[in-house]
Amino acid sequence: MRRTALAISTILGAGALATAVFAQQPQLPPPDDWHATGRYLPEYTKDGDLILPKNFHEWVYVGSPLTPNFLNPPQANFPEFHNVYIEPGSYEIYKKTGVFPEGTIFVKELQLMQPATHPDGSRTEPSGKGFFPGAFNGADVTVKDTERYKATDGWGYYNFNHHEPKAATAKVRPIEECAYCHIASAKRDDVWTQFYALLDQVPVPAGQNPSKMPPSENPSIKK
Repeated sequence: MRRTALAISTILGAGALATAVFAQQPQLPPPDDWHATGRYLPEYTKDGDLILPKNFHEWVYVGSPLTPNFLNPPQANFPEFHNVYIEPGSYEIYKKTGVFPEGTIFVKELQLMQPATHPDGSRTEPSGKGFFPGAFNGADVTVKDTERYKATDGWGYYNFNHHEPKAATAKVRPIEECAYCHIASAKRDDVWTQFYALLDQVPVPAGQNPSKMPPSENPSIKK
């Protein structure tokens, strides 16, 4: 009887210890809900420069517009694929509310085309004639913060080189470089949702007008 009681006591003690150790471990969300671990928010240096977002290749991919040189002679401003990613936690909020929350980050990674083999800038691969991505070529990052970026309609625009390797940090760009075009022509909250079905299909909140006003009438643009 004493042996049985001792065995039971040992088992219960081990179980209690295991329970205590397990309780101290961080509880991870299920695999299909990994964004619940929290949002990745913008990181800045002590001088206010933006730090290149970490692990953005694991974020939500929304699309890749292409503006090749041969369609924009003599030279396109961005003659690459524009691979755009949105921070997952921000995307989840946007899907539920129809509004990009404060702290939203978009990364636009530039990716060159494979060298052309035809006069129209295309090449032929086993899948057919077309345009095929090649090497990475720098990145741009956009951050929503209506207080920090009042001068550019609530969004900050950064360039982390138009070549590789990407810069580790970047300074915010003036309104005439990036923001002006977004303010004037982007469909929704200065974001080009018209080119990204994943974003554009999210319903607009009731009472909100997604249309853009002309730059001349927009108080965000300094005269």
